Amino acid sequence: MTYLLLVLGLFLLFIGGDWLVSGSVAVARRLKVSPLLIGLILVGFGTSTPELVTSLLATYKGVAGISVGNVVGSNIANILLVLGVAALLNPVQVKGKSFKRDATFLALSTLILVGASSFGMIGRLLGIVMVASLIFYILYSYKTEKEIPNDKEKPAPLINSLIRTIIGILFTLVGAKLLVDSSVTLARAWGISEAVIGLTIVAIGTSLPELATSIISAIKKHNDVAFGNVIGSNIYNSLFILGMTALFMPVQIPTGMWLDMGIMTAVTVLMIAIAFGYKKYSRVTGACFLILYAIYIAYLGGLI
Repeated sequence: MTYLLLVLGLFLLFIGGDWLVSGSVAVARRLKVSPLLIGLILVGFGTSTPELVTSLLATYKGVAGISVGNVVGSNIANILLVLGVAALLNPVQVKGKSFKRDATFLALSTLILVGASSFGMIGRLLGIVMVASLIFYILYSYKTEKEIPNDKEKPAPLINSLIRTIIGILFTLVGAKLLVDSSVTLARAWGISEAVIGLTIVAIGTSLPELATSIISAIKKHNDVAFGNVIGSNIYNSLFILGMTALFMPVQIPTGMWLDMGIMTAVTVLMIAIAFGYKKYSRVTGACFLILYAIYIAYLGGLI
């Protein structure tokens, strides 16, 4: 039964990713905005739902360390793992004009997260500021990104595209949960330690929707969706997830989280610097990102 759930999880994950990419691109065409913007808002936010649920539950149960660690770890995984895999499959081109805006806000959202954490706690007032900052970013992005699509293909009806996108999001989320749960069950049965399970299967599990979406986007050569997915997810994680969580209950920042926040900031700066310097993420860059992520996981596991 566990193996059946594992296969079902994989099936839903990649079918959902396929529907999510095709649906979101169709929504972009219908709304006359770029797929990058849809990747930032619709895909990025939708695939970050597991992180939001995890953070809310963790804070409610009084284990804020999991809430903050979940966001920081997910942001690192999105850049090194998700973008790394997408670039390895198909080099990701960076569009300068829109990226300058998004990179600036990504940097600001990272600074806001680190700055808020310096107080030792993210209270309700800071939560309001973080959520308001995200809303401003969405509205500003829509205003500056609105454009006429370059392709001549007739867009599908908006409602159909939205339904396909939402079903795709649901499929990827359910598929990710089935895959993680069945993998944990098998790992325990094989005698793998809880620490290793937590650092690998569970840590990567919340990034599976983004990973599946980016793989499908790379295969279909919609790398603007994959790229927007990563940036959108990280901005959403930094501002909305912890911001919304703080509105329900103040989030305590664990003292041992600063190293991971430093790594998150460093890889964010690295991603932005490569984009500005080379205008793309090549296969070599993707491979380097994956190597860095493997080193990070090994460090967390005490292997190095």
